[in-house]
Amino acid sequence: MNTLVVRPARIRTAGVRQQILLTAQQRLMILMLLFMAAFCLVSVRLLAFALFDTSAGHRSGATAFVPARADIVDRNGVPLARTIDGYSIRVVPSKLLNDRQYLATELGKIFPDMSREELLAKLTGEHPTYIRRRALPDQVAAVNAIGEIGFEFPREKERLYPQLTLAAHVLGFTNAEGQGVTGVESAFEDRLTNAATRGQPLALSIDARVQGVLESELGNAVTNLEAIGGAGIILDVHTGEVLAMTSLPTYNPNKLVPDNGAARRNAVTYNLYELGSTFKPLTIGAAIDNGVVTSMAKRYDATKPLAIAGFHIRDSHMMNRWLNVPETLIHSSNIVTAQIGDQLGREKMEELFRSLGFDGRPHIELKERAFPLWPKSWGRVTTMTTSYGHGIAVTPLHLASAYAALVNGGIWRPATLLKLGDQAPPQGRRVFKASTSARMRQLLRLIVSDGTGRNADAPGFRVGGKTGSAEKPGAGGYRRHSLVSTFAAAFPMDNPRYVVIAMIDEPKGNAFSSGQRTAGWTVAPVVKKVITRAGPMLGVYPDESRDVDVSELTPLLWRNGDKK
Repeated sequence: MNTLVVRPARIRTAGVRQQILLTAQQRLMILMLLFMAAFCLVSVRLLAFALFDTSAGHRSGATAFVPARADIVDRNGVPLARTIDGYSIRVVPSKLLNDRQYLATELGKIFPDMSREELLAKLTGEHPTYIRRRALPDQVAAVNAIGEIGFEFPREKERLYPQLTLAAHVLGFTNAEGQGVTGVESAFEDRLTNAATRGQPLALSIDARVQGVLESELGNAVTNLEAIGGAGIILDVHTGEVLAMTSLPTYNPNKLVPDNGAARRNAVTYNLYELGSTFKPLTIGAAIDNGVVTSMAKRYDATKPLAIAGFHIRDSHMMNRWLNVPETLIHSSNIVTAQIGDQLGREKMEELFRSLGFDGRPHIELKERAFPLWPKSWGRVTTMTTSYGHGIAVTPLHLASAYAALVNGGIWRPATLLKLGDQAPPQGRRVFKASTSARMRQLLRLIVSDGTGRNADAPGFRVGGKTGSAEKPGAGGYRRHSLVSTFAAAFPMDNPRYVVIAMIDEPKGNAFSSGQRTAGWTVAPVVKKVITRAGPMLGVYPDESRDVDVSELTPLLWRNGDKK
């Protein structure tokens, strides 16, 4: 019989277990210390790298978050243009597996704006070509669903204009390579693409809210009056900042149409017009400055057309009496203005227009700027006709800058599309005496309160301005039934802050304008609506307790019942 001897299990005492636990804690502490040391070492290295490394690799990493092209924003930071990642659709003909005719049919369903012949040409060409750049997501999905490996969908930088048509002529657009073609996109190409500046948005002087008001009101008028187009601008009279600028018809820079080139023309800076009677206050201002007009009470013969060099200068509405200066402007007399222009003389008239910049392209950053139609010769007839806005053609921006000088104390400044902020405006140059500017503010206010501009009288905003209805020149002379109707205004006239120019090209006399085509009936109401809506946005609130003091001029105005 064998006996099995079993060794009893070793019983650990409490002291032994405590020793084992202490050893484990010591090892864990050592591991934690090693981990913390490694973490600190890595952190110090990263900090040193960030602070002191100046290698090219570091710089490229730092600019990885800078956009390829700077955003464009309005004066309040509202985005007007920005660059995003988008899809394009490209075909590589050599990789196509399906029948080209079938593919053309399928693509035609997705892109109804493209002809079958155009699509077949892309599918059968020798080289890869784009079917659509800036493709919409649903278009990409539809083409991908065809299941053709010859279609590619490269990701590309895309310029997006989130406000669609708003300020389209100001912003312009970029080409397929992302380069600015027109507008701000072209004028500020270096600023928008320079690595040192493209990280910050380009802030424009435009106020998107005011821009929307101008586009809305002018667009409604152009539509209702069945006109071929229009133009408008709102300008700060003291800084030259453009708060709004619109040209009609307009376009959507997100979706350019090949045959809408005419719609892309900026009528404010690139189209030339004879702006008619809006020139009359400029002539009167120069005449006051040069001592030609020394009294508001002096009367001029307006009883019959003015004969000069075989021509007759007429008024659209003959008053058949003698008129003083306030009445000349209130009733928009060509006859009297021509006489005053004749007395002013060629030299002074030409000096006036040159000092206002009418002998060169309008002063603004845009590249789309037209050179005025300057008279070939400055004879006596030219001096007289240009005094009331015929025989010289300028842009609406020329007129806006001129009116700013007329009402701001006499200083002409160039216009700008950049938000000046705390920067001082350009020094400018004196064109009118301060006293003359004060007198013109009275006269412009009278035109709206008592004259042809009554329909622009926005209550409480103390609007002043001048109507202008000019026949358009054509083959063999002026076309009597084709008018350019313009209203040049400023407000508030007791302390002018903004100029508003609105122009409608060839308005029809219909029920909307009581059968009239002239500026007092077609454009003046537009200016009234714009000022009423946009004034508070610009910090100008209606106050019917204030106005321009015209008490010394109102007794000079003829009333019904007065002797002629």
